[in-house]
Amino acid sequence: MAEEKPKVSNEISDGTGQFDARFVLWRGFCADNDIPVETLPSDLTGETKEKWERLKSERLRKPEKQ
Repeated sequence: MAEEKPKVSNEISDGTGQFDARFVLWRGFCADNDIPVETLPSDLTGETKEKWERLKSERLRKPEKQ
C-alpha cells in the first residue's frame, strides 16, 4: 500500500508568514492592478482572474519530481 501523506493545514506558518511566495505574489499583483489586497483570489472575475491564474502558473511552478 502507498504510504499516507500527512494532512496539510490551511494556515500561514510562523516560519514563512507574510513572506510566503504566494502572498508576496498576490500583494504585487494587487498593487499592479489596483486591487485591494484584502480581496480574495476567488473573488476575481473575467480578465483579472485570467491574469492572476496566468501569473500564478508562471511564478509558482512546483519543482519537478525526479
